[in-house]
Amino acid sequence: MRTRLWAVLLAVVSLVGLSFGQSPIEKKDGAANAAAFEEAIQENIRPELRDLLRPVVAAIRYAENGGAGKEFGILNKKANTYRKQAGWCAATVQKNYDRWVASGCKEDFITFLGNKYCPVGAENDPHGLNKNWIKNVITFYKEFNAAQ
Repeated sequence: MRTRLWAVLLAVVSLVGLSFGQSPIEKKDGAANAAAFEEAIQENIRPELRDLLRPVVAAIRYAENGGAGKEFGILNKKANTYRKQAGWCAATVQKNYDRWVASGCKEDFITFLGNKYCPVGAENDPHGLNKNWIKNVITFYKEFNAAQ
């Protein structure tokens, strides 16, 4: 219920032209997708980690920069909408954060995540673009955290 209320509020703010400082997701994808993004965060990331992991998920959106149905780089055919892409990405970030903590945190989290989410040399990366993923996500993550 709270998430739906948030979506309505974002839509109203967008319609009347008020601005409370747009999130990176709203700037990139508009108010409706920002609401879907927030719903995905609420449903897939534990409350105590949302402020920490929300900018990671947003940074992935910017780094992947995928078109419709691939916005967050999720290649599963079932993740064919913006909301599903955001949800699968958020769930992946949460699960890998837990794995990272359990591993003893020997490297930074985004590097750990990138080695799982977007490994260099993956079969589905014929042009070798995955080598840029960790650097790009870290750059966007730092930018989004500085804006908070």
